[in-house]
Amino acid sequence: MQILLVDDDPSIAASLSDALRYAGYDVTHVSTGAAALAATDYQLVLLDLGLPDMDGTEVCRQLRQQTTAPIIIVSARDGEIDRVVGLEIGADDYVVKPFSTRELVARIRAVSRRTDQANNVVTPETEQRIGALHIDRRTRRVNLDGEAVALTAKEFDLLSFLAQDPGACLTRQDILEAVWDTNWYGPTKTLDVHIASVRKKLGNAAWIEAVRGIGFRLQEPE
Repeated sequence: MQILLVDDDPSIAASLSDALRYAGYDVTHVSTGAAALAATDYQLVLLDLGLPDMDGTEVCRQLRQQTTAPIIIVSARDGEIDRVVGLEIGADDYVVKPFSTRELVARIRAVSRRTDQANNVVTPETEQRIGALHIDRRTRRVNLDGEAVALTAKEFDLLSFLAQDPGACLTRQDILEAVWDTNWYGPTKTLDVHIASVRKKLGNAAWIEAVRGIGFRLQEPE
């Protein structure tokens, strides 16, 4: 796997690159947001937020617009709001510095495994329409009223799972087990964060109804 490491601290970048290469990964290191946005040929991004030319959150936002590759934020910003914002703008995971190489590699493997599973899932209904919502699972594209909806890899997996049975209430546990896995290390509110983000991108919170104490259902707004 080719990893794009975006970090402006040369000592941290050097030691982390060595550790990742030892774990079997190929690493390309860049130190600015502009270089990250210009990079190509990578399968996963490790992104520090404290960059010299632009804020890492904006880099994450723009990267998500141009790639479906998993993005893991690695940052010293440890506040809950920082983690929530990072996930909302497109990151697939958020790791707070300092961290062990073992933990980071486990996170990389977990995110990669979830992405691979999502890409390899074969469903009976490759294309699905729910009112004005069109989901194409083969190309992993979503359109609403004919306009493309830019979703992260995890947001697409979530919407696709909910859409398998429109109108049915799916429990939080069922959703977490299907879309995430038992090795998820992220915040406990990660499901709610992703639900909120998908609602926002669909332009109407009524697309996904919360069923108190149970879970969520996808339905066409009235």
